[in-house]
Amino acid sequence: MRVDIQVAFGRAVKLRRTELDLSQEELADASTLARSFVSGVERGESNASTASVWKLAKALNCMPSDLWLAAERIYQAAR
Repeated sequence: MRVDIQVAFGRAVKLRRTELDLSQEELADASTLARSFVSGVERGESNASTASVWKLAKALNCMPSDLWLAAERIYQAAR
């Protein structure tokens, strides 16, 4: 199955969120983003802006680059 980078980024966010044992609602609250948006990002349906990526990373206690590196690994593994 081919995965585009938006889907890979969403998987990286979900992986980090589950590592921290956070619900989507908890992540949404911590990042001040809507839960429906967080869900869309995780499914690869919503495209996160630069500001949203920073908010997600801060709420996930990591750097935005950590999320992008995880997304890159997911993307490369799916190719």
